[in-house]
Amino acid sequence: MFDLSGHTSIVTGGNGGVGLAFCRGLVKCGASVAIWGRNAEKNANAVAELKDLGGTAEAFVADVTKEDQIAAAFEATLARFGKVDSCFANAGGGGYRGFSHKTDRQAWLDTIDLNLMSVVQTWAPVTDHMMERGEGGRLIVTSSVAALMGTGGAAGYSTTKAAVLGLVQALAVELGRAGIRVNAVLPGFIETEMSLTTSQAFQDSARRRSAIGRIGKLEDMEGVAVFLASQHSDFMTGQGIVMDGGHTIFPM
Repeated sequence: MFDLSGHTSIVTGGNGGVGLAFCRGLVKCGASVAIWGRNAEKNANAVAELKDLGGTAEAFVADVTKEDQIAAAFEATLARFGKVDSCFANAGGGGYRGFSHKTDRQAWLDTIDLNLMSVVQTWAPVTDHMMERGEGGRLIVTSSVAALMGTGGAAGYSTTKAAVLGLVQALAVELGRAGIRVNAVLPGFIETEMSLTTSQAFQDSARRRSAIGRIGKLEDMEGVAVFLASQHSDFMTGQGIVMDGGHTIFPM
């Protein structure tokens, strides 16, 4: 049912964590994957893992806050795969930590560059390509449940992760007649190298707040990528899929 043979996906930040989980799901269903990441060694390790799964993958070094590196990675992706059918703008980060009123302007701007403008800049050449091909496509961004919940000490992160939801809705309207679907994934607490560096108390709290009694595993993220890349999400656009085990609806 979910056959992505002949499909090519870009996954920014696809060399680890949630991005690599997206890649695993995609290649398991036959898609080819272009990973964009800043760390060449992590890129190579991710490609090797995906090839061990029987997948087709290539990695390109790119910092998605830099337009020239995005342009170079996109051209290299086209040279390798010939087309792009879906683009997962997954790269991002926590940004500054601390009281918002004590945070300087540059720290705010850096967080906006990392989590919002990187998405705008990544999607720009991909959208041009999809419109020129005239066959539609898929744009997907990794937001966060932090877009829906208060997160003290991380206002920049919450703000930018909420901002990309507005971008998704606007572009869904703007690009819908061109056959381009635009959606977001909002993960909750998922076991990644980064999330597991948080305190045990925080992890225990996340587990207690889960309606299903556990925190997320990376394999939980594979299927949603496949669904959003496939034709089975054709009637879905401008939406955010919350993947949090019920964290945001748990009454505690």
